Amino acid sequence: MVRNGHPARTAAAGGAVRDATDDGQADVTTAIAVTSPELVLAPPDRQTPGAVVLAPPGERTLDAAVIDTRQLLERHGFLIALYPASVPVAVKRRLHTVRSVLESDRIALVESELPPLALAVLVRQLRQLSTTDLGPGVLGAAVRLLAHYVHAGAVLGSVARLDRVPVPLTTHARSWVPGSQFAVVTAPEPQLVRLGSGARALKGPDYVTRLTTAAGQLGSTWPGTTLAAQWQVTGVEQAALPGDSPQWWGTGKLVEFAAAIPDISVLYQLITSVQRARCHWCGLELIGDRCVFCSAPLPPPDPGHRPGPQPARRAPTAYRPALDPYEDAGPGPVIQHDQGPAPGPAPDVVPYGPPHGPPYGPT
Repeated sequence: MVRNGHPARTAAAGGAVRDATDDGQADVTTAIAVTSPELVLAPPDRQTPGAVVLAPPGERTLDAAVIDTRQLLERHGFLIALYPASVPVAVKRRLHTVRSVLESDRIALVESELPPLALAVLVRQLRQLSTTDLGPGVLGAAVRLLAHYVHAGAVLGSVARLDRVPVPLTTHARSWVPGSQFAVVTAPEPQLVRLGSGARALKGPDYVTRLTTAAGQLGSTWPGTTLAAQWQVTGVEQAALPGDSPQWWGTGKLVEFAAAIPDISVLYQLITSVQRARCHWCGLELIGDRCVFCSAPLPPPDPGHRPGPQPARRAPTAYRPALDPYEDAGPGPVIQHDQGPAPGPAPDVVPYGPPHGPPYGPT
């Protein structure tokens, strides 16, 4: 049960976090939803839940979508729906209409500018974090924070229709040369290089990441070999190319890639290191400057007010989704590269199975 939009939180067994009122009833979790099954990558372990796939307007009536969403809220308590900024207007309108009909501030609609594969990687991170003791307000606000730590790009056979990064006129002309390939990074900062002998390296992360690749109609192994070695990734995995990727990148001749932090304990430490606040409207704890559930902005800080200490928390470890929020925090992992010898060839590719998992939670 939820009181005034802010449930009391206590630790519960079995990996769930209990959000309860004074009578101690109702387990409340945060469900993660997406607008396409291609945004649900296979989980790295059996502890990671799946995601709810919201049907588009052409496949589900408005009344049915409202009923489905109401049942999700009754089952889980809160819902965070992520969708790419490039989805059709009808899909965005449906999401906002359902939320308005339900008049619920327990639904967060989060739009992302990341390319499709990178967004799918971020969604998987959020699914992993949903098993920890992070509240729904913090979890929803963490999307914008985590997006800064995802390096998203692609190898393209042509940049003639690319409008995601600035493309010089000379580079446009080189797109017409047979066999030309270009490496593009859109996040966290735009980069564009033409591949070939003497090509400069793409600026990559200065922390440990895992690389996910998805091949379209381009037979390039560059992301899993050269780029993986340059960025010193811990491994390479293959995924199915999202259906929206060719339109997003302006060509079907591509290999999309995304490098992101794979360790949930590092992600948890990253989020919990940010100063938290309480939403003055719905009462949820959050990070950042705006609540993703009720859209209320955080009031400017009082110059004479000094924030109190944040509660100590411990980062999750493998197969330990249930956390005690009152445990003392031990030294956490450091986000850095191993300063060893020069990187060798990239690790073997790890196939990651089908493009999406069960509807929600392990079976």
